[in-house]
Amino acid sequence: MREEEREMLVSFETLALSKRVSDVREIIEYEFNDPTILQQAFTHHSYKEGCSSLDRLAYIGDAILTFAVTKDQCLLYPDLDPGMLTRLRSANVDTEKLARVTLKHELHEFLRHNILLLEPQIEEFREAIAKYPLHSSGLIDAPKVLADIFEALIGAIFLDCKSSFDTTWEVVKKLLEPVITPATLPTHPVSQLLELCQSRRLSLKMRDSWSGDGVVEFVIDDACVGRAEYKAKRVIAKNRAALVAYNNLMRDQTTLQL
Repeated sequence: MREEEREMLVSFETLALSKRVSDVREIIEYEFNDPTILQQAFTHHSYKEGCSSLDRLAYIGDAILTFAVTKDQCLLYPDLDPGMLTRLRSANVDTEKLARVTLKHELHEFLRHNILLLEPQIEEFREAIAKYPLHSSGLIDAPKVLADIFEALIGAIFLDCKSSFDTTWEVVKKLLEPVITPATLPTHPVSQLLELCQSRRLSLKMRDSWSGDGVVEFVIDDACVGRAEYKAKRVIAKNRAALVAYNNLMRDQTTLQL
């Protein structure tokens, strides 16, 4: 590459960075002192060999977010037991929740990457969450890179504001809205199925052939009451099968009562 072409490329990248910083600032309402940290937060390791990617920032952001949500919930809900607090925290910091935040604020539009088929995955996720306003409780397979983006942004803010926890949380808390509360926390499909079977004294078993055909089934007395197929992740297949089983058992009970 000639020197003149190199200078033009640097000038173009500088302009693009300036525009990216300005757009992100409007979304998150935070002014970055070091724009290069922000650029790293929106650079996937697939973008270019040897590039400074978001991975380490996401690692920092994950730790900051977990602590921040833990502290906030302990102050807000002093009477909640640790088990409930753990479930509540998980729902507010897991991959699906953070992917929703990224999608809501269109932060993925700033990601520099070369990930094949990312756009179709994002659109599939966008359509899936329309059925579940707050959280699906493990029924949806969220693209992990969307969660990574938000965690990396948290890490970038934390480093940029000289490791100020309060400044970071002030910015992040607004972006997390709507936060899941004890009143809006959905019941996990496997948990509600187990509780139902225990209350009726039903012997529930799981039949798992996922490694072969991507199928998980729940059976009672050798009869299948719930089945789901999802080859990408066993846990998604299990959760979906549990929901099918729960709905079938509730439907059968309603029929008997009629």
